[in-house]
Amino acid sequence: MPSYAHFALFYDQIMGDRSAIIQRVRGYLRRYQPDAGSLLELGCGTGAVLAGLPRGLDLTGIDLSPEMLAAAAAKLTGVRLVEADITGFSLGTRFDVVICVFDTLNHLPTFDAWVAMFGQVDAHLAEGGLFVFDVNTVGRLSRLAAAPGYVEDFGPHTLVMDVAAAENGVFPWDVRIFEWVEGDTFRLHHERIGELGVPLARIHEVLAPRFDLLEVTNTDGRPANDESDRAYFVYRHRAPAAPAAAAG
Repeated sequence: MPSYAHFALFYDQIMGDRSAIIQRVRGYLRRYQPDAGSLLELGCGTGAVLAGLPRGLDLTGIDLSPEMLAAAAAKLTGVRLVEADITGFSLGTRFDVVICVFDTLNHLPTFDAWVAMFGQVDAHLAEGGLFVFDVNTVGRLSRLAAAPGYVEDFGPHTLVMDVAAAENGVFPWDVRIFEWVEGDTFRLHHERIGELGVPLARIHEVLAPRFDLLEVTNTDGRPANDESDRAYFVYRHRAPAAPAAAAG
């Protein structure tokens, strides 16, 4: 996964307002888990989503980047922040809700890594708990790769981003930030980020043995497919099957 070591100071400015995803998560909580007391975010980044969640929740965030976690710590109080790989961690407790949003899952470079992360959710989510995540679809990633490069000024700085055609399912993102220093002087911050595209049916196939699908929708709330801009999944954690009774 990308380290985001160079981008932590700029991340919130580049990504902008996170209110839409925050409101979506809050809506899922109201609809499916209104009595939730604890929530874990995988890939919490700068803590922008956690900062917008309802008060009263016992919140924990995990991220691999110490720089992103430092930014999160500066804006959050009373939240446990853990530096760890989301494909392999042990917190010794279970949560009522686990979320992994803002296409964090796509940044895991292999489907085996996705499966490992799902295993961590299985191990850390309470029975009947809620699992919420989103992905950039194969269709959206393909459209980004076919489009011209993206350029945006934010404040005195400039973002330049190009997405290339997939290599073994991974779409390379070449991201450059030109940080204005003074006059005509800029400092370059360069990150290469890969996003793995996975068909939605394959995701559900892996999760179906331990999770019940409640909904999968696009940004507009309609049923999602592999050509949607993004797919938002909501699953319920299923209790383990009771062992079969021994024959008498």
